[in-house]
Amino acid sequence: MMRSLIRLLEVVSGPAEAAVAGIARAGSPPRVQSHVLRERSHRPWPVPGRPWLQGQTWCDLLFAHWPVPEEELRRVVPDVVPIDTFEGQAWIGVTPFEVTGLRLRGTPPPPALSRFAEINVRTYTTLDGRPGIYFFSLDAGSWAAAALARASYRLPYFRARMAIERTAEGIRYRSARVNDEARLRLRYRPIGEAFTAEPGSLEHFLTERYCLYTVVDGSVRRAEIHHPPWALQPAQATIEENTMTEPAGIRLPAREPLLHYAARQDVVIWALT
Repeated sequence: MMRSLIRLLEVVSGPAEAAVAGIARAGSPPRVQSHVLRERSHRPWPVPGRPWLQGQTWCDLLFAHWPVPEEELRRVVPDVVPIDTFEGQAWIGVTPFEVTGLRLRGTPPPPALSRFAEINVRTYTTLDGRPGIYFFSLDAGSWAAAALARASYRLPYFRARMAIERTAEGIRYRSARVNDEARLRLRYRPIGEAFTAEPGSLEHFLTERYCLYTVVDGSVRRAEIHHPPWALQPAQATIEENTMTEPAGIRLPAREPLLHYAARQDVVIWALT
């Protein structure tokens, strides 16, 4: 699996591309990613003792969350994956954002792979006392990124036609999955001051998770993740179309989602174990 990951990166590698203006002002992704392990006191368990595999920087991320009945998720989540609830309520999230600075440890970001739009559809689980994320789908605007993630992390990545437009009024985001009915069209922007979620709060439950889970041949696998605490802002969104959960067999409730925005998050990720 690691050899396949390296071969694919070699196909698309080259000099690192320039970062977007906002990222450049805050520090280049490789530099900041390399320093995120200096901040660890917020973690609920220690970071792995082995080197991380890849770095990513996530930009202009929207957390859109809806409460859903646990039994509805249970129909489509494998039995080996417990479903986390907050005060008896399960949640599903749709999170559009842009990836930049994607790279293997010790290498620069390859330009054909390192920057692309992505949307995650997710819920939450805890195994061995480690709260994490279970993904129903991950759409990417890069065929290479989707193929790489499917091969190395065994995640349900899909190729999509995606566009992000940044204006003074906010972010306009459009996505249509290739050969499927999963689509998202919306506009969003932050509307309040940044804050760090308090432990025990709903915001903390939904965002402060330091691993992902996937199921391979009936067994649960884990990939550890590290990043600073999320700097969240209240957000406003106009959702014009959202069918992202329908291919998974989940219909969202007819209510407004809980919305949070994060301008940037720098992340390191370990190999799947």
